[in-house]
Amino acid sequence: MSDKLADWTTGAEAIVYQACAACGNLQYFRRSFCCACGAPDPAEKAASGEGTVYATSLVCRAATPETRAHVPYNIVLVDTAEGFRMMAHGDNDLAIGDKVTARFAPFAGRLVPYFEKAK
Repeated sequence: MSDKLADWTTGAEAIVYQACAACGNLQYFRRSFCCACGAPDPAEKAASGEGTVYATSLVCRAATPETRAHVPYNIVLVDTAEGFRMMAHGDNDLAIGDKVTARFAPFAGRLVPYFEKAK
């Protein structure tokens, strides 16, 4: 995986997923193999940042001292336009089925994907 794309896990404002050339599986969070068929080195692709809210959970109690300043905050599962599902932060008023777009926001000292209603 020498052709790694920069993404939010390295401080860049991007969401990267992988696509398997052997079976077509899409996966989020990098692995050196396809989690569906085991083929090596799935290709990395940049996501558009668009999707639909699958689930939402408002967090009202801080898990750590670093997250206390953010309470309440929303954790969402988003079905992306590309076809994979990811967990991220989002506006507190998001509901299941809302069309959303990603931006990036600071959270507990890191830059993280943050979804808001699509305009």
